[in-house]
Amino acid sequence: MRLGLALGYWGRGPSPDHIPLAREAERLGYDSVWTAESWGSDAFTPLAWIAAHTSTIKLGTAVAQMAARPPTTTAMQALTLDHLSGGRMMLGLGLSGPQVVEGWYGRPFPKSPLTATREYVDVVRQVLRREAPVELAGSFHSHPYRGPDATGLGKPLKPITHPLRAELPILLGAEGPKNVAQTARIADGWLPLYWSPNRPEVYGPALADLPEGFLVAPMAQARVCDDVAEGLLPVKMMLGFYIGGMGHAARNFHADLMARMGYEEEARRIQDLFLSGRRDEAVRAVPDAFADEISLVGPRERIAERLESWRKGPVTDLLVLSPDRHTLRVLAELNA
Repeated sequence: MRLGLALGYWGRGPSPDHIPLAREAERLGYDSVWTAESWGSDAFTPLAWIAAHTSTIKLGTAVAQMAARPPTTTAMQALTLDHLSGGRMMLGLGLSGPQVVEGWYGRPFPKSPLTATREYVDVVRQVLRREAPVELAGSFHSHPYRGPDATGLGKPLKPITHPLRAELPILLGAEGPKNVAQTARIADGWLPLYWSPNRPEVYGPALADLPEGFLVAPMAQARVCDDVAEGLLPVKMMLGFYIGGMGHAARNFHADLMARMGYEEEARRIQDLFLSGRRDEAVRAVPDAFADEISLVGPRERIAERLESWRKGPVTDLLVLSPDRHTLRVLAELNA
């Protein structure tokens, strides 16, 4: 099981620690470093900055939002970064949810998310392989565009730039069982948001027969500390926001996933509290047991024991979300 460093997205502004953390992770033997985006900083620009300050560590987006850019634009950014970094790019994509897609990107959330994702990946693959001009008669990502307001002058094109790698790895952030099953068919890897080593059945039978070389790369908050309850607080704060605020009360994919993991009543209570403005209570309502099973928190010996359960399953890459150099070093030592 390889280790990756997950940096997430910026808050109020850029963190001055991201470059030093990425360089430290590279020195410790971490295989990859990952950036993200929500509705603030983008995923690709910080990754280019990190690429310029490192030399061997792989560079991934976890995730770049599909609604943020057409698939050809995403492919252009990926192939550009792959060239500039000497072949270190990994493209992680996610669909996001209706609140973000319609509220931030100002476009309709697809009525068939599986089809939209499949078409998006198809177009990106066509660009990266550069075997012929990009053409797709799709429901969401037709190339050329032939909608009712089209001029009819659209021409199939292939990239001017020759991609460095035709098979640049594409990973998908997927949560529902059908989405995970499709990910195993069309992508090179999967980026689970919440992964519990003890509950692989939550994601259905798709994990029973994964293709050879398929990447399973969950993100987990980690912290080496004596007080487990205190160490879990950042995990609970993240969960309170994602379960309570990252989606509508009637359609929140993160809350639905928590429910499938055995915490349905708790998930709905977190939503109710968060959406009524009682955010501190929402965080306190996150069960310690749930926060604990999807993270690595506690003394070194406890983390060492729990790390074994992560190694036994299908996980190929553990993406560690931690700003603490001591924690990064301990995990590197335990995983050596």
